Amino acid sequence: MEKGKVVSIEDRIPKLKQLRKKKANKRLIFLLSLFFILVACVLYFLSPLSHMKSVKVTGNQYISSKQIIKLSDLKAEQSIWKIDSSKVSDKIESFPEIASADVSPIFPNSVKITVKEHKRIAYLSKGSSFYPILDNGEILGKLDKGEIPVFAPVLIDFKEGKALNLLLEQLDKLPVEIQNSISEIHYTPTKTDGYHITMYMNDGYEVSATSRTLSDKMVHYPAIISQLDPRVKGVIDLEVGSYFKAYQSPEKKQKSDEGQ
Repeated sequence: MEKGKVVSIEDRIPKLKQLRKKKANKRLIFLLSLFFILVACVLYFLSPLSHMKSVKVTGNQYISSKQIIKLSDLKAEQSIWKIDSSKVSDKIESFPEIASADVSPIFPNSVKITVKEHKRIAYLSKGSSFYPILDNGEILGKLDKGEIPVFAPVLIDFKEGKALNLLLEQLDKLPVEIQNSISEIHYTPTKTDGYHITMYMNDGYEVSATSRTLSDKMVHYPAIISQLDPRVKGVIDLEVGSYFKAYQSPEKKQKSDEGQ
């Protein structure tokens, strides 16, 4: 190298120019991409593309999705990102059968409502009408005409009061599969037991019991019927111990009546 002569490092390392150029291009591409993404987002938020097009309801069993959407008061022209989820949840939860509601916007233009209902543990029969009873003890208005009791037993001859409250408390302690196996519960008090009940099961058996010990005794129901002949129906008595008495056949009943 001649004295006093300055040699650029870029002349010595030609690749450095290319490397710097590549970095500058990548930076430019990144900034341009970010700019277009921001523009697209602004256009999306301002345009009808973000307006609610559909609402999906999950978790409901008793209340129809249509009814829950009506309770939410959501409007089709609303942007899903301007919906006050907390306010909408409060509106839905104001309905007595709803325990909780979660409202979430789903990109690009949907809303998801996830509800948790109070369980209907029974239906109180009054005349020809049925009144759902929730797991929190609240008795709702009568079912609409044409709607039938499902997923819970029908309570017959009960009135609001101590006997009904005790029965509901005991029913709520039972496993769901046993609750669903009960068709009807009749209030049949005796001189010695003001809480005596007679239950008619979906599998054809009749159960004589007391509300005082219902949850403790009925939890063994599946084990009891597993030992019985399914072709022979009768009464399972759970008042004190537990024993089975088969229904008398029509022929035997006739002979018994003739012999009296």
